[in-house]
Amino acid sequence: MDTLLTPNERQRYSRHLTLPQVGLAGQEALKHASVLLIGAGGLGSPLALYLAAAGIGRLGIVEFDRVDETNLQRQVLYGSRDAGRPKLEAAMERLRDLNPHIDLVPHPTRLTSDNALDIIRGYDVIADGSDNFATRYLVNDACVLTGTPNVYGSIFRFEGQAAVFCTDDGPCYRCLFDRPPPPDAVPDCAEGGVLGVLPGLVGTIQATEVLKLVLGIGEPIIGQLLLVDSLGMQFQSLTVPKNPECPVCGTHPTITHLIDYEAFCASPTDAPMSAVPEITVRELKDRLDRGERPFILDVRKPDEFGIANLDGTLIPLDELPNRLDEIEEHREEGFVVHCRSGGRSAKAVQILHDAGFKGAVNLKGGVLAWSDEIDPSMPKY
Repeated sequence: MDTLLTPNERQRYSRHLTLPQVGLAGQEALKHASVLLIGAGGLGSPLALYLAAAGIGRLGIVEFDRVDETNLQRQVLYGSRDAGRPKLEAAMERLRDLNPHIDLVPHPTRLTSDNALDIIRGYDVIADGSDNFATRYLVNDACVLTGTPNVYGSIFRFEGQAAVFCTDDGPCYRCLFDRPPPPDAVPDCAEGGVLGVLPGLVGTIQATEVLKLVLGIGEPIIGQLLLVDSLGMQFQSLTVPKNPECPVCGTHPTITHLIDYEAFCASPTDAPMSAVPEITVRELKDRLDRGERPFILDVRKPDEFGIANLDGTLIPLDELPNRLDEIEEHREEGFVVHCRSGGRSAKAVQILHDAGFKGAVNLKGGVLAWSDEIDPSMPKY
């Protein structure tokens, strides 16, 4: 790539060029740089917009999902007309309009152990906007193995985190979190919710750190974990030392190739889903159409119940073991348990079976499947 700025680019980036810490040389460094975004969702939206606007010369995006209406509350890269479109298609269109001088590289795939090294090694900096632990560990390990800095961010409800991992002298994600939390210990955004502006706040911090790394200015948050509390509008920085015993970046690494991260993040004690009896939404609808009125137990949170429900009895999963007496009258009958997508309700069915409620069955796919297959007017979240 020709790193010399055109007259039009000099005009576009004039506010950068007047900064002594950036100037012409810094802007040409940005034009020469390549950055890969993992995900184009809540965190990826501000990352993509600000890095494209800043003039990062080659901007890659790994994304395989489609725009859903529930995304629009926080994923500001998209508009209402984009609902249903592939995110990459909509993102590329928006970013080309924002800055036609940069090279946009779409990666329409899920990042896996098979392709991560090949994709990541082609970039100078990685910005991880993923929303699950398996991908975070995958990105971390691939960055360590390829020697690529990883600008990390995560969000949950009203709080966020940011850090710069995998530099030559800094820690990696595993130095801080050597093991993932148990499955379902941390709900995703759909179940736990997220303040719409929070990913904008954390994603913009990530974009700032990317620019600092490329420009070689300021003090990147290497060896630190920045904690963001949006309700108190407080920022706290925790020191994260490099762990010499780290299995991937330590002095004697035991992880020298990418592993099965889904298995790594799964609990070895989890019972297989096949052990849980299930009913499909179509089968439940047929029963209701025949005039049957099975007892329906909803194990989601009250706020979720308020968005969409099947007129069932609400007992959140974490309260279920202490509230079994409330459904004692249904112990000997068959009844249906559901949640948003089927995961929590499967755990509930296991709890119920262990307590002697042998007729409980899981509604496969939960209210999402009901909306998709039975009643499209039911809101999805």
